[in-house]
Amino acid sequence: MRFQKLLLFFVGNFAFRTWLLLSHDVGNSLISAISLGFINDSIVLIYFAPLALLYSSICTNRGIISFISNFLFSSFIIFFVIGEYFFWEEFGSRFNFIAVDYLIYTREVIGNIKESYNMPYILLGTFIPALIITTLFMRSEKSLTRNHFKWKYFIGSILLVCLVFFRFDVSLLEISSNHYANEVSKNGLYELFSAFRNNELSFEKFYPVSDQKKLTEALRRTIQEEEPDSVFLNKTNIARYVNANANEKKLNVILIAVESLSASFLKYFGDTDNLTPNINALVNKSLCFTNILATGTRTVYGLAAINLSIPPLPGNSIIRRPNNENLSTLGSILRSKGYDCKFIYGGFGYFDNMNYFFENNGYKVIDRNSIGSDEVTFANIWGICDEDLLDVVLRRADESHKFGMPFFSMVMTTSNHRPFTYPDGKIDIPSKTGRSGGVKYTDYAIGNFLKKAETRRWYEDTLFVITADHTANSAGEITLDPTKYHIPLLIFAPKYIGPRMIPTLASQIDIAPTIISLLGISYESKFFGHNALDAKNERAFISNYQQIGFMTNSELLVLLPVKRSEKYKSSSNGLFVKDESSSENLLSMALQYLQSADNWREWNRG
Repeated sequence: MRFQKLLLFFVGNFAFRTWLLLSHDVGNSLISAISLGFINDSIVLIYFAPLALLYSSICTNRGIISFISNFLFSSFIIFFVIGEYFFWEEFGSRFNFIAVDYLIYTREVIGNIKESYNMPYILLGTFIPALIITTLFMRSEKSLTRNHFKWKYFIGSILLVCLVFFRFDVSLLEISSNHYANEVSKNGLYELFSAFRNNELSFEKFYPVSDQKKLTEALRRTIQEEEPDSVFLNKTNIARYVNANANEKKLNVILIAVESLSASFLKYFGDTDNLTPNINALVNKSLCFTNILATGTRTVYGLAAINLSIPPLPGNSIIRRPNNENLSTLGSILRSKGYDCKFIYGGFGYFDNMNYFFENNGYKVIDRNSIGSDEVTFANIWGICDEDLLDVVLRRADESHKFGMPFFSMVMTTSNHRPFTYPDGKIDIPSKTGRSGGVKYTDYAIGNFLKKAETRRWYEDTLFVITADHTANSAGEITLDPTKYHIPLLIFAPKYIGPRMIPTLASQIDIAPTIISLLGISYESKFFGHNALDAKNERAFISNYQQIGFMTNSELLVLLPVKRSEKYKSSSNGLFVKDESSSENLLSMALQYLQSADNWREWNRG
């Protein structure tokens, strides 16, 4: 069944690729996507050639062992295609590092699959076709003998694998400016193994670089322009003392990072389904930042940007990297000012290394392990429902206030996440019916939380911050589409802050300096972000693990491996289009931040 396996592999990949091409606009890249897809599929077969030769030398073409192995192979191909379909629906890409991460956390991924999908039907849709295919193909086989092991073919296949592995860069096959065309041409199996191998990327090795000393000098000038009263603490990096020039306010801070809250879910930004009535009601009562972008596509990237005020780095988030203790974070700075700082999460914080990071960077951690069963009315695989979570926030705030301590609660919600399950009867969208229900339930929970908070003594002296960890969908037609990274940022404290619309272009790295500025705190800073209320250089950062974008109001530069960059300019309709003009000035501005941030272990310590 060797030929049939080869055929099944190509047919499965071709069928899935055809569906993607029919479902997405790839412009004039249709032929290249199909052709490059065939090349990528062939490369995968080259990698498996040595194993195929070994298998064919020890197994006959018939018998129970052969039947089982062929059935398992057919099932694997079919199940893999089905898995890629659901992954694409969620993330808009072929298998990547997210799939690797989810496979590492088996409890969450298995639970999420059980709660999100009808697995009996999926398994039937896998095993029945696999059984039919195996039976038909086995009948076409006539030989009952083993194949003699041919050393020359085996050694040749090993050499071919080495040649491809060391000398061929698959990323060179990404020749289209259309993001979907490049993704469609990829092979999911190759991408999965590649992501497992390359979860961390060396900036110096894979991205354009410049003289670090000159970049540091330029970045210090930029920071001095943004913070004219700041005093640098040395001559080698950006560590500085920020003078607030204001009276310090001991206001409490509750920062709610809402899972996957795209700006488009708010009425102000175009929602017509009234999914967020409670958050909408805050827009005209708050500082509403209308042009804030998420720096990444996953929770750990958003949390890192908000807490560390650091641009996105290629590979793993700092939250998941080794040696990430005692860093300068929003929590460690407020803790040094006497705040009771907590990271409050309704799931198990071992996921994505969140517990370890926050415990070692200025926070007390409250996760599912430290939340009593009497505090939980509903939970799914990702954590307790957002109502229960925000009730925990209220109780822990009461405790801090009782002891006379100002508090900072960094809250991460979970209900707006597949499988989108929540308590019945709370909103007019049934549980487990999709993203809209998840968004509306979280909004309901936030509205309920604010009503309860109004009855607390600490309410009037609290700064409420509502933002997102990332958007619901970041895939677009260009490599990094800024319109897909737009998130809300509302800062609400009616006794101290008047409502205002802030159109400044900024990103999550600017949230911490903005909050600290509103508190009137002078502090030692190693932040890359600036106060978005008084920005003189508007810029933002976006990324998707390997590609990092630096943008101004009119231009976007995307850095890609290996040592490549793409420049885009804004068009009259608000979208960005490819720009072939020189990008040297924009690249220099980008590297001030990105290359300097890559050296975070050397100096970003609390």
